Amino acid sequence: MTVCDPSPKTALAIRVVLRIWLLSLLVWGLCGCSHLGYYWQSVSGHVQLMRAARPIPDWLADPATPPLLKTRLASAQTLRDYAVRELSLPDNASYRRYADLHRGAAVWNVTAAPPDALTLHTWCFPITGCIGYRGYFDLADARAEAARLRQQGLETHVYGVPAYSTLGWLNWAGGDPLLNTFIHYPEGELARLIFHELAHQVVYLDGDTSFNESFATAVELIGVRQWLAQAASPQARQEYARSDAQRLGFRDLTRATRTRLEAVYARARQDDGARSELAQQKAQVMTDFRQRYAQLREHWQIDAKRQAGYDQWVANANNAAFGALAAYDALVPAFESLYEQQQVQEPAQAWPRFYEAVRQLARLPEAERQRRLQALAPVSSPGPETPIHPAGD
Repeated sequence: MTVCDPSPKTALAIRVVLRIWLLSLLVWGLCGCSHLGYYWQSVSGHVQLMRAARPIPDWLADPATPPLLKTRLASAQTLRDYAVRELSLPDNASYRRYADLHRGAAVWNVTAAPPDALTLHTWCFPITGCIGYRGYFDLADARAEAARLRQQGLETHVYGVPAYSTLGWLNWAGGDPLLNTFIHYPEGELARLIFHELAHQVVYLDGDTSFNESFATAVELIGVRQWLAQAASPQARQEYARSDAQRLGFRDLTRATRTRLEAVYARARQDDGARSELAQQKAQVMTDFRQRYAQLREHWQIDAKRQAGYDQWVANANNAAFGALAAYDALVPAFESLYEQQQVQEPAQAWPRFYEAVRQLARLPEAERQRRLQALAPVSSPGPETPIHPAGD
């Protein structure tokens, strides 16, 4: 594969980004050396990603680009155009370039939770607010952070993430690129990811992971259903139907397990006798979960890499892992209901009206926002789980 130096425009953008972030680092460094080190790895990791990215036309014109990659890049651009034209998602620089990172994940996230709750430990950042995960560009750094948290008595989960969003802040510098970590996904799964990440550029509420991820997940699900009906090939529809059936089965299993764990923890908080039995009851719930998963996977027909990712997740599942899943699906039914309201009222403008309604929710005080979301759809209603990827602690 031919590797080219960044264009003068891209190189200038990288230098400007680096200078801005270096200035930010000096300010954030007042918080302490450990924070400064974390922000530096974030800056340097993203700059390396930007340097690796080239415009899609360059890859398509390069004779060294493998034919299969050219096909996937062309497909991704078709999906990107569909997102703008049919879903009213932003028309900007994001996902118009491609980078091969020569690794299996864009970043590795760390989540943590106490042994007796599914509530995620949070980290607070200057731009995104407080969120329930911390991302690292190096797996060893993520594992070191997880080890530090375990010393504090927390359960931890480390998982690879194929893509992340810069929330549109860096579109002027080239935006978020397509990556080797997901470009070879089946077409329907690729559509889901692109729609999801672009949704973060439409609405993002500082400090509310569940709101942000549930909204983006709702956009991805509604959007991919629309794409399947309007633009997908018969093969893509068949592939998606198979993967979706597997995903829904796993979703139902993990949701049922979360409900059982939450019940065990609630009893322990209310009853000292139940607390003494917490470890035993928790272990039984996890044993049942793994047994039911073994039965479920016997009926799956998915590729070996995806299967390995699920197997690894189940083997390492704990409160931190289940807590991370909850962030992606807890409010999805409410957002789907909100979209349906706009679809009924004005079908041709359903997407813009939906986004504006979500923005209005984001402006509300937290208590009022939660009340309105719960009124739209029960929080316990089914929703999709976040994708499981082959990476872990």
